[in-house]
Amino acid sequence: MERYFIRYPNDEARAVLHYQCNLQLAEAFYTSLSVFEVTLRNALSREMETMTGRQDWYVVFPVTPGLTNLNRYITQAAKQIAGRHENITPSKVVAELTLGFWVSLLNSEYERLLWKDLRRAFPYLPKKERQRKNVSAPLNTFRSFRNRVFHNESICWNLHRVEEIHQKMITVLGWINKDVPGWLQQVDRFETVCRQIRSTMNWA
Repeated sequence: MERYFIRYPNDEARAVLHYQCNLQLAEAFYTSLSVFEVTLRNALSREMETMTGRQDWYVVFPVTPGLTNLNRYITQAAKQIAGRHENITPSKVVAELTLGFWVSLLNSEYERLLWKDLRRAFPYLPKKERQRKNVSAPLNTFRSFRNRVFHNESICWNLHRVEEIHQKMITVLGWINKDVPGWLQQVDRFETVCRQIRSTMNWA
């Protein structure tokens, strides 16, 4: 609460109200974040499986120069699955891997080895924008923002910026699957909550 009390040093009620709006905004963003993470994960996993010709595509990491450092994500996922006394299967490994892992596959260090195949995960990306950096940049923004939401940090300060991130996320989802944005719109409360917050806080 400290940040809010500093913002409104003489108005405790407004500080608490702003904090409540932050909770509402984080909750409203959860739907699109969840859909984005699952959609990205499934698309990239599918292309990795196609590229390697095997469901457990991650086994190539330790024996592929340039990809060996990705194996740490797989090791951690396997430990977590084993810790629950579950069988380590490809589908469970894929589900256990972090958003940070999926986003990292599109980082510049793996461009030579992975981008040619992983670009197929974005079949609706406009041809003029079909470069790795044009995908990687927004994905890293989403990853950072997602961490702020999931770690209960404040996001409700520059509402215009949060709306830009949300809209870009919808755009990137459309690059992966053109039907997902329309489907998401049916359950996404983000725009409604933003309007409510503007009204509650009397923001333009």
